[in-house]
Amino acid sequence: MAAFEVPRKLQQLHRDIRPEQLRYHSKRVAITKVFTFDAAHHMHNYEGKCISLHGHTYRLEVTISGYPNEIGMSIDFGEIKSIYEERLKGRLDHRYLNETLPPMNTSVENLLVWIWEEIEQALAEKGLKASGFRIEELKLYETPNSYGTLKREWMEEA
Repeated sequence: MAAFEVPRKLQQLHRDIRPEQLRYHSKRVAITKVFTFDAAHHMHNYEGKCISLHGHTYRLEVTISGYPNEIGMSIDFGEIKSIYEERLKGRLDHRYLNETLPPMNTSVENLLVWIWEEIEQALAEKGLKASGFRIEELKLYETPNSYGTLKREWMEEA
């Protein structure tokens, strides 16, 4: 096993690395940011226990791809967080989803498409879509063992 070594010097821009070296490649890459929110809902016209009002701690995984800029980054994790907080959090976290979302059954399948549309609109409004950023995938966990997935190619098929 290798011994732990303390770096002898901190790498410095212009001395140890040149600005044109910061971007290692020009390939499309995807960044994923994870969020959790607590919400209540119930299902209409459904035969099962979910017809009753109940709650979940949802886990949302947002994957957005783009090309790296001159310093080797595509979309910043903070930008994805900003979109979530501005567009989604207030309508999802500690809310009764049947009341705060458009008229629909609040199934994972419906929630995924609504969330996709909200993020897509935010990317367009911030000019990120025009810069080549796009949603690749969303995952929404209703429980730790049960989740839905929505992929870009499925949204484009519709």
